Amino acid sequence: MAERDRLERILALVLLQNMKGASQQDKIVQLSVAGFTNYEIADLLQTTTGVVAQSLYTARRGSTRRRKATPSQKGRRRKASRKKH
Repeated sequence: MAERDRLERILALVLLQNMKGASQQDKIVQLSVAGFTNYEIADLLQTTTGVVAQSLYTARRGSTRRRKATPSQKGRRRKASRKKH
């Protein structure tokens, strides 16, 4: 079990080293994808589990939410629906 903990720490260090300059949210997402728990991520990044949970929620919400149409795109949709076929 101690060997597994050590390997997990090494993996975390490698991931974080490769992500220098990345935002905290990006680091949190990558560590989560690598299988670390919110508690482990918070410990590694010296933050709280609440921050980790909120960052993951925001990342998931942002990736599934559609972007709003720009005003020019809205106009094209209206014109297209008015055309008679």
